[in-house]
Amino acid sequence: MTDTTQFAAFMLVLLVFWPSYNLALALFVWWRPKPGGPDIPSRHPLQYWIIIPALNEERVVANTVRSALALDGARTPVQVVVVDDGSDDGTPRVLAEIDDHRLHVLRRNPPEARKGKGEALNHAFAYIRDIAEEAGTVHRTIVGVIDGDGRGEPGMLSEISAYFTHRAVGAVQCRVRIHNRTNLLAFLQDLEFSCVVDASQSLRDVVGTVGLGGNGQFVRLRTLMGLGEAPWSACLVEDLELGLRVHLTGQRVRYATHATITQQGLVDVHRLLRQRTRWGQGNLQCLGYVPKLIRAKHVGSVALMEFLQYLLTPWLVAPMTLLVTALVGVNFYAQFTGLEIAGFTASGSNTLLALGIWLVALLLPGLIWGLVHRLKHGDEPLWRCLLVSLVYPLFLILGSVSTLRALYRHFAGRNTWAKTERLAEREAPAAKPVPKIA
Repeated sequence: MTDTTQFAAFMLVLLVFWPSYNLALALFVWWRPKPGGPDIPSRHPLQYWIIIPALNEERVVANTVRSALALDGARTPVQVVVVDDGSDDGTPRVLAEIDDHRLHVLRRNPPEARKGKGEALNHAFAYIRDIAEEAGTVHRTIVGVIDGDGRGEPGMLSEISAYFTHRAVGAVQCRVRIHNRTNLLAFLQDLEFSCVVDASQSLRDVVGTVGLGGNGQFVRLRTLMGLGEAPWSACLVEDLELGLRVHLTGQRVRYATHATITQQGLVDVHRLLRQRTRWGQGNLQCLGYVPKLIRAKHVGSVALMEFLQYLLTPWLVAPMTLLVTALVGVNFYAQFTGLEIAGFTASGSNTLLALGIWLVALLLPGLIWGLVHRLKHGDEPLWRCLLVSLVYPLFLILGSVSTLRALYRHFAGRNTWAKTERLAEREAPAAKPVPKIA
């Protein structure tokens, strides 16, 4: 077998595995586990406290607060805590204009402020814990986190409550969508969250390894209290780490298949690369939990393999992308120059075969997810779904670049936290006020 024949065989394996994996994952968009159980009535409904960390969120925080207050229901009463983490824009003024007794604004000033999202969340946690302990409601209090640009869909708390009827459930993660997807880059992020991540989380829900996200996570207060005075850490992905810590306690983390949080997508490639680099670096920080997961007696073999795949795969994808690209480049160079490079020679037919396989393996996953988006949501025209499918490989390459940057920053000891900038939005209507109960 010639060198290029071996290379073509390698690329054929890639063609079979990579698109097949994406196709199998896509099937979970339609086949999903049912919620945690019936919404069992009780004398005392769950009390929801929603934390909104806000650092210079003048452009979006009013809509976010009104959306969170609108989630209030007869069996899902809501209180909203906004942590103004030392904002120096118009955020304090915007919050002061919202007159609702369910809104609690906690102001943090330097030098305590601006130490990361985890510190802001811990500040709100202590505030909620003290109130719940005084009222004797710790056992039925749920703490949610919605980012400054997040929008919760009406009625979503009913599905979340259904999962919490099971005492073994310590946390629930909502699915995420992008609400400014008129921009192509933002649409790519919606394809990622609403299709790829949604399918992955559905699969992880079956295995028992659901991850928590920074937007739309809901955790029992008593679960947070069991993690100490500071449940959220200084990790660059404090949400992922919190989810791992909840799993290590033996409690389940469930994925809400319909309850949806929408957020802004980034429309600038540079800012997206910076965001994904931070995520990648935070993922690298979480590798320290691998030994703990291996030693955990309640983490089964299948769950452990999935945890390891989730934590380690990003660090294998980037070098594999570089390797495959390099091999294709060497193959072409050897073909057109007729030279032998490190014992590698090429023939025209095998070169074209390898290129064809490489292109199909690169394009097919995007086409799969574009079709899934169209069939599942039906809120985008077919031509846009096809367009985003063709651009999807570039989005994956951007992810590989951010992974390499994350490696560099990690080993260079650069752990600074970069906040995602928001876009201005049209003001949403105010939530219906809820009368005070004497």
